[in-house]
Amino acid sequence: MSRANRYFMAIIGTAWLFDAMDVALLSFIMPILKLEWSLTPGQLGLISASTSIGMVVGAPICGLLADKYGRKNVLIGTLILFSLGNILLTLTHNISGFIAVRFITGIGLGGELPVAATAVADRFSGKKQAKMLVIADSFWAIGWIFAALLSFLVMPKIGWRFTILIASITVVFAFIMRRHLSIEPHQNHTVKQHSISALWQSKYRRPLIILGALWFVVMLSYYGMFLWLPSVLVLRGLPIVNSFGYTLLISIAQLPGYFFAVYLLGKISRKQVLFIYLTGTIISALAFGGVGTNTLVLICGACLSFFMLGTWGTLIALTPSQFPQEIRGTGMGMAQAIGRIGAVIGPFLVGIALEFNISITSIWLGFVTILIIGVLILTLGISKNDNAYSETIAHEK
Repeated sequence: MSRANRYFMAIIGTAWLFDAMDVALLSFIMPILKLEWSLTPGQLGLISASTSIGMVVGAPICGLLADKYGRKNVLIGTLILFSLGNILLTLTHNISGFIAVRFITGIGLGGELPVAATAVADRFSGKKQAKMLVIADSFWAIGWIFAALLSFLVMPKIGWRFTILIASITVVFAFIMRRHLSIEPHQNHTVKQHSISALWQSKYRRPLIILGALWFVVMLSYYGMFLWLPSVLVLRGLPIVNSFGYTLLISIAQLPGYFFAVYLLGKISRKQVLFIYLTGTIISALAFGGVGTNTLVLICGACLSFFMLGTWGTLIALTPSQFPQEIRGTGMGMAQAIGRIGAVIGPFLVGIALEFNISITSIWLGFVTILIIGVLILTLGISKNDNAYSETIAHEK
């Protein structure tokens, strides 16, 4: 890559990092809130679901705005919104206020990812586009690792409120982006007038439905499993502090998962890579739900991280290529909004299942079943031409 492209990827990737850090911190805070506010598993599920509901709202709105007013302005706005939301979160003292603020924060979080992915897809083409999208998404793993470090090393000393406040410095990064994020010349001519109804034309409707269904499966599984991961480790007899350490080690496995996906995308199609990673996720989830020793929990959890995040990154690479540039932000946002419904349902169902004393093994078998459905959707729904709009769009440097 040129120096300009490396700088562009660093800025976009850091935005992904902060987004992930916010989501991950919530998963680490949940066991603490359970003790501090005497919450039930169902209430914890509602807390995590409130963020995802905000994301359902933010993804399509911000995607549409990005097509009409440009990627840069909307991307900065989303960062500011969820950073200010985190500042407000430190002032909450009950579950009602916490849920309300997390909904607002979720709007920014949900809007950031599709807009960031669209900006990357605009800049590159072909196999390079797919690789750059996965590399950008790999910053998610770094953000999760940072959150684990904050939770493991900082939160026990200063509490969750001040830890969240540290994460709120992302608003400073937003203003840095305003000055230094470069925009490709062709992006300045983005179509200003179009309707979301354009997505329902016959040539876009089918990929939108298929991609929305795939995002639903992936997000339901990811948020259902990973937002509850520290709590699940505690339920298996690990102290909270140790569970943070385990989660940190498991999170590190996300990075090679992303990088191997980048390698595979240079060799085979996006559809084939996604099939491999979904299959690996199924096997890992099945194993994680049944193991009983700490060592096996760590090994299977690492494998689950490797394949689950590789699945997410590959789906990020696949989605923008199915829509032309003038409606790409809207298409990406709408597909992820459908997926965010799964992100709402997954964590909430886990909380309800735990309230009814359903075993961790049975819960993870449920995720395995959903992921198998995802493989069927991919196999039957995505054609061999899985990069329809990625070859003739970008003006690479």
